[in-house]
Amino acid sequence: MTTTPADNTPTGSVPPGPAGVPDLPAQAAASGGATAGPTVVVGTYPEYALAQQAVDHLSDNKFPVQRVKIIGTDLRLVETVLGRLTTARAALAGAASGAWFGLFIGLLFGLFSDSEWLAVILTTVLIGAIWGAIFGAIAHAATGGRRDFTSRSSLQAAQYAVLADAEVADEARALLVRLNWQASGAQ
Repeated sequence: MTTTPADNTPTGSVPPGPAGVPDLPAQAAASGGATAGPTVVVGTYPEYALAQQAVDHLSDNKFPVQRVKIIGTDLRLVETVLGRLTTARAALAGAASGAWFGLFIGLLFGLFSDSEWLAVILTTVLIGAIWGAIFGAIAHAATGGRRDFTSRSSLQAAQYAVLADAEVADEARALLVRLNWQASGAQ
């Protein structure tokens, strides 16, 4: 293996970070390093909150939760339409973001200026809001009506699987069966 003369690190390898040199998957398998073993599904839930409750129950019963994973399956992108976007709304949104930027610039100018700092901040907020409104309106008009709505995107899973390492899966399953038994109201 060759090394670079400046820092004596091997060429073609990952440079060390704050926690040392990370093991790449191929390196970990070749070096016999600790790799994650097989995992087993110990429960599936229709909502994330229920999967979280199951892992919390495992934790409450002193189960080694560092050996558990929650995996969302059948992911889909959901875009929730919030409302119609008009030029006025685009200008208003631009004014708000411009005002925040103006506040930031005003604080910097105010800290390093001998003049009245409050006047500097108010002036930069006002200028930022005006320019933000202008740019927001122009940007919306430039789209030509192709996206005249506002929305919020999120990833949602159809179900959430709780997985545990194979060595402790039976113990996790038993604890989760006990949780479901208690939740059903059985004595």
